[in-house]
Amino acid sequence: MTAELASSFARIALGHVAREYPNKLDHVLDGPDDAKGPRALHPIYFGSFDWHSCVHGYWTLATCLRLFPDMPEATAIRARFDAAFTRENVAAEVAYLGRASARGFERPYGWGWLLKLQAELLAHQDQPWARLHQPLADAFVVRFSDFLPNATYPIRTGVHSSTSFAIALAADYARLRNPALLELFTRKMRAWHAQDRDAPAWEPSLDEFLSATLTTAECLRRLLPPDEFAAWFAAYLPHIADGRPETLFTPAVVSDRTDGKIVHLDGLNLSRAWCWRALAPTLSGAARVAAEQAADRHLAASLPHVAGDYMGEHWLASFALLALTA
Repeated sequence: MTAELASSFARIALGHVAREYPNKLDHVLDGPDDAKGPRALHPIYFGSFDWHSCVHGYWTLATCLRLFPDMPEATAIRARFDAAFTRENVAAEVAYLGRASARGFERPYGWGWLLKLQAELLAHQDQPWARLHQPLADAFVVRFSDFLPNATYPIRTGVHSSTSFAIALAADYARLRNPALLELFTRKMRAWHAQDRDAPAWEPSLDEFLSATLTTAECLRRLLPPDEFAAWFAAYLPHIADGRPETLFTPAVVSDRTDGKIVHLDGLNLSRAWCWRALAPTLSGAARVAAEQAADRHLAASLPHVAGDYMGEHWLASFALLALTA
């Protein structure tokens, strides 16, 4: 991660977190009075094409600002945060969640990103942003706490429904502020995945932006004691040193970056790079080399394409930042 890349990512995010349209709402209309625009529904997260991308656009800005506080974009980032994170705006976002029809709003992807953003805001201790934003974080802690006990099965996908990805992100906040939530995450991931063996890695599908296989491993790496994780991973992906399953080592081909679904595959490449870079230090010998080389190949395939068409530009910088800071 370099200062130049951070500035590039910050400029991209500043260009879309307050861009209201085009916009794809996750919104249930209970009646005609609910037919409102994005900014009226979500006074903070109305930009970036959709709510969750706006949340992780703010995470991108907060992370770049922390890593490079004197970056040229710092003043603009602070001004954007001061305008967004007000008591009134946060209260409106919390109130939206109180609608009965919003019970499944952004579950679980947006939940995970919101708590990861809160963990990052907490690092900016000289600013009021985390304190003001805390009620919204609290609301999503409650949502995780209510939902996970009822979730008999995991959601093993490479898209927004992935339970492993959401928990991996939210664990950053739980580790800082909520031991009970961290314990719930750990207990649930063990129940869901402790017996997973010899993962077949049937991926990618055409619109995946996550590796279902690697994301589960990365989530458990964050939650389990190192020795327990090492034993589990050795059974889960036993042929890493030989470059198998081959699909996990081969970057996806992106045929049309103007297509909002097909460009997801750039996200898959970047999220695989994130996972491989995070997992590599837990390995040794040929397995570690294979993981590091796979990360490099996936980064090289998609890092040059973070900007360009808005279908990728409104979100890909966040996934590049995950990979580069792994």
